[in-house]
Amino acid sequence: MAKRAVHRRARKILGEEPLALVWCEIHKPIPTPPRDVHRAAGKGRLKPGHHWLLYVGAVVFFFVVVPMMLIDKLDARLKRLFRARRSRGPQAGQPQTPPDTRPSVSDRGCDRDRRQDPTNGVFDGHWNLTAGQLLLRWYGHSPNPKRLVMLARDRVCIATSPRRRLSPTKADDFRTVAEFPLDQVHVEGEAGQPRGFATFRLRFTDGSWLALGRLGEPEDADHFLRMVSG
Repeated sequence: MAKRAVHRRARKILGEEPLALVWCEIHKPIPTPPRDVHRAAGKGRLKPGHHWLLYVGAVVFFFVVVPMMLIDKLDARLKRLFRARRSRGPQAGQPQTPPDTRPSVSDRGCDRDRRQDPTNGVFDGHWNLTAGQLLLRWYGHSPNPKRLVMLARDRVCIATSPRRRLSPTKADDFRTVAEFPLDQVHVEGEAGQPRGFATFRLRFTDGSWLALGRLGEPEDADHFLRMVSG
């Protein structure tokens, strides 16, 4: 479970013992909003930040690993061509036309439908409603993808740490970034979901909803889902 520092900080924020809490994330990329909507919301970031080591690794991969892979593949291809020419000889016939590997019309249609999905399973798709507005400012509060959702007797609070990196079990500097009375939001979830795939929804009274996943700390996640599934 989350360490005492987390529960102590949660009690301080709520003014009471939380009924349940869980670290979670938006488990899929946030869809790209319309430009005017994004601009009106302050043009905040729509992706989480990454540790500098990730960028170093990406540079090494693209400028060292990728060229080596390409050289290796080119060398293997040249060797195959050389062996093929030697085996065919001067009287070899014309090469056969390779089969058409282009995707069918139906396949292209499916791919296009997936690309045109406005929600990506993240929210209801209406940027001007509560869930959409919350998404537009999600990473503006912190580049860290983790959020702590806390249930109190009369409200639901979403908190985060301003740090780029944190330990969910020990973090004690998180602060509330959004708060909703229970008459404005309903938490929906099912108990007993497979570990690693569990999700829940924040459903708001204006009809919008937001899906959250990648639940941290198994005991906290199980307790949270039991609370909201009743």
